[in-house]
Amino acid sequence: MFDRILRRIQQKVRTLEYVMSIHAEEEMDDDGLTIFDVEHVMLTGEIVERQKDYRTGEWKYLVEGRTSGSDVVIIVTKLSLTGKLVIITIYVE
Repeated sequence: MFDRILRRIQQKVRTLEYVMSIHAEEEMDDDGLTIFDVEHVMLTGEIVERQKDYRTGEWKYLVEGRTSGSDVVIIVTKLSLTGKLVIITIYVE
């Protein structure tokens, strides 16, 4: 359903055109994940949900996938107005 958006997200990851919020970095560390885990999930996962931010009106996408260690991870992300991919938060299912 969101194939075009997923391809854009994956291209941003491949070209390192992304930023991670401090919250996402903290969650990544708390869950014992590495940036390689995050990139792997983004490149091999799928969009399972789209949400609209009620304050900004921006669309957020929940990408679900497995790390190389087989943990199921959800990454909440959005495409910013500047063209960068923003990783908002990360959690292990």
